[in-house]
Amino acid sequence: MNTTITVTGMILSVIAGSALAQSPDVPAPADVAYPGTIRLQVDATDIQRRIFRVHEEIPVAPGRLTLLYPAWLPGNHAPRGPIDKLAGLVTRADGKTLQWQRDPLDVYAFHVEVPAGVTTLSVDFQYLSPQEPAQGRVVMTPDMLNLQWNAVALYPAGHAARQITVEPSVKLPPGWQYAGALDLPAGAAPNQPGSDGVVRFNPVDFATLVDSPLFAGRHFKRFQLGDDPTVHLNVVADAARFLVAKPEQIQLHANLVAQARKLFGSRHYDHYDFLLALTKQLGGIGLEHHRSSENSGEPGYFTEWDKHAPGRGLLPHELTHSWNGKFRRPLGLATANFNVPMQDGLLWVYEGQTQYWGYVLAARSGLWSVEQARDALALVAATYADNRPGFAWRNVQDTTNDPVIASRRALPYRNWQMSEDYYNAGQLVWLAVDAKLRELTRERRSLDDFARAFFGVDDGSWQVLPYQFDDVVAALNGVAAHDWAGFLRERIEGHRPPLDGLAASGWKLVYRDKPSAFDKASEGGRRGNDHSASLGLVVDGNSGRITDVRWDGPAFNAGVTPTSTIVAVNGRAYNHDELKEAITAAKGGTAPIELLLKDGTLFRSARIDYHDGLKYPHLERIEGTPDRLGAILAPRK
Repeated sequence: MNTTITVTGMILSVIAGSALAQSPDVPAPADVAYPGTIRLQVDATDIQRRIFRVHEEIPVAPGRLTLLYPAWLPGNHAPRGPIDKLAGLVTRADGKTLQWQRDPLDVYAFHVEVPAGVTTLSVDFQYLSPQEPAQGRVVMTPDMLNLQWNAVALYPAGHAARQITVEPSVKLPPGWQYAGALDLPAGAAPNQPGSDGVVRFNPVDFATLVDSPLFAGRHFKRFQLGDDPTVHLNVVADAARFLVAKPEQIQLHANLVAQARKLFGSRHYDHYDFLLALTKQLGGIGLEHHRSSENSGEPGYFTEWDKHAPGRGLLPHELTHSWNGKFRRPLGLATANFNVPMQDGLLWVYEGQTQYWGYVLAARSGLWSVEQARDALALVAATYADNRPGFAWRNVQDTTNDPVIASRRALPYRNWQMSEDYYNAGQLVWLAVDAKLRELTRERRSLDDFARAFFGVDDGSWQVLPYQFDDVVAALNGVAAHDWAGFLRERIEGHRPPLDGLAASGWKLVYRDKPSAFDKASEGGRRGNDHSASLGLVVDGNSGRITDVRWDGPAFNAGVTPTSTIVAVNGRAYNHDELKEAITAAKGGTAPIELLLKDGTLFRSARIDYHDGLKYPHLERIEGTPDRLGAILAPRK
């Protein structure tokens, strides 16, 4: 209890300054209970029009009330609340319409004057979810939906989110089932709406509500993971045939949970639900929550298992966040409500170390073979060895600003501009830390010991426990004494990619003229055909559209630009095999590779002076050195 009080005080003291940046007419959050319980009712049955209809009953007192639409969303690290999708807002009291006014400085805030004698305010609006990806992430299809409560709720300003109690319910289309982390009243059937199609949940604080989305669908299956009845894999799919999973595939997911608990030595949830959509229709997602995670994968995730190995790295990442990011959270991200600006400076811990453990747990659980895990790491290492010239002017620390700067929009030259490199570059930093801990302790201790000491405290608690940089350094020194502050700052603030952990782990990056099986599977997914290490460009599959050009690389210097389309290679109509053959034929010669490009309505040619052949990344052992990477990836007994 004393810890909770201290933590709350820390959070409120940090956000007080941030709140000054908000409109002076929007009350700052105080750690005071909001009187009464808000009733939130969502009708999610209009799947044809993709509309969520919202009704709220909010206890009020006379005077000015400010209602907030969540803006700063956990896991997004930026003000991405979809306020543009809110429409039809009407506020009423005692049957009369009350006028609301949007705050002139804060578009997420709405002011309402509550008349004397009024005790309840009725609020109605629609959440007009995207009809197509150009409008935002699609969250409703004819076969499934993803309900994120932050998108369908207004809440009162002036109170910490955990001090506001909400009684939520949702009406689903007939015959649909659902899953999520919210608790049900005693006797209610899990995953099944009532006879009226409505799911009624227990009252919950608003912070937990926002942290507890649900997936629902026509085609649904629930798998218990191992002997633990508190952890489930809940799957919705575009068609019933995609729900067919072999027992050994489910066992690997159970292994994931077991290996995570062995790693951290604790758990910070009373139950946990993986929400997994196997779909081409619903928008892609990978988003962490304390007692659940929102995930999407290819429809053939189970039925075409061998093709989709790269996608099996997502669930280990999001599960790790229950410890790193949700339970232990950087102080600047542990804000009192969802309309206080967040500070992202420690995302290289929050996301970077989670990325590291995601790869490790994928291997330890068997979701990836050890070879696949090495091949995945080779792709990361190659990115930073050959395709991040932006380190000349930026560093990992500065990229923690990118959730706000770029908001994950496409960039013209991402390799030069850089964007959210705290994920994979952060992963490489933590590989270096792990290797150093093993070296310092003669292989007796490792980053596993840090994870248990830092994230494994307070077993069973899921109250947020914030941390700062000095806390990370102190925990590392508790494992092995070293200048950890200098070690970390050199890598996150330096202007060179943090690649030294690879050699320290006993491996080196090499290039061969054939991709690994993992690399080929990645090319079949979202990576496209990556020739960053050779020509210095990435091509989107067989369409010929160029998605990235390495700054100051061979293609760049030949005048090739992103978003151009390759029409022909050396006078022959483009396909990807033709491009690979041209790269191979040019090896050791002097003749350039000639591309015919289409830019809008213009055609032009580019002659690329490159002669070193195809280059695909692989890892190779450094003879005579300890195989620390092998030890890192080995499952724990």
